[in-house]
Amino acid sequence: MKMKKMALGLLIVGAVSTTALAYAATRPVDIVSKLTGKTVETLYQERAQGKTYGTIAKEAGKLEEFKNEMLKNKKEILDQRVKEGRITQEQADEIYNSIKNNMANCDGTGSQRLGQKYGVGFGNSQGKGMGNGAGLGQGMRRGFGNGFNRR
Repeated sequence: MKMKKMALGLLIVGAVSTTALAYAATRPVDIVSKLTGKTVETLYQERAQGKTYGTIAKEAGKLEEFKNEMLKNKKEILDQRVKEGRITQEQADEIYNSIKNNMANCDGTGSQRLGQKYGVGFGNSQGKGMGNGAGLGQGMRRGFGNGFNRR
């Protein structure tokens, strides 16, 4: 009986770790690093000086590629949340279409705050941490918050 509980615990930890790794592999910092060839540490330093990842990508002539990768990343996160039952497909479609429309005006400064009004928290934490916020209020829990702000 004790072995079954231990095996079940390991299975759950493995599943959670796999989900966390999937999210971690698509952080904005990783996307910019891949596009620009800069290290994550260098990018963190630039962020600490006030630059957005979009600005860094724009300076490297990679803004359009960055926007495309970010849109793809956000779609994957939304699809996963639908699969997990955290949001409906209709909610995911509304968020995705809003983000896609806003990205058309994206200039790399981060002023759009894409997805923030929905409380989905797509990652305003410089890629540090995996905040499992409930999406409370006006995007109070940033990072990769697992909630949807239902009003």
